Amino acid sequence: MDLKKCAKAVGEKSLETIHVKDIQSVTGYIRGGCSPIGMKKQFRTVIHESGKTLDTIIVSGGRLGLQLKLTPENLIKACAGEFADIVAE
Repeated sequence: MDLKKCAKAVGEKSLETIHVKDIQSVTGYIRGGCSPIGMKKQFRTVIHESGKTLDTIIVSGGRLGLQLKLTPENLIKACAGEFADIVAE
């Protein structure tokens, strides 16, 4: 990921990743259970534009050991996400 591109995609000046020890307090989920679908606090979800070319995308279902398999279009609809160029060249 290119954090500058990510920030631009969501209309922010800058972004930083969350430290593992802070995941639960920030997202409400334990590590491994973070999901773009059904977030307790709705963070913007951006998926690299290459995701459009995939048949399916697998994401966490919100708890350890639970995964959801969706088409890219259905994932975008489910999380009100968007595709963007967010990877460093």
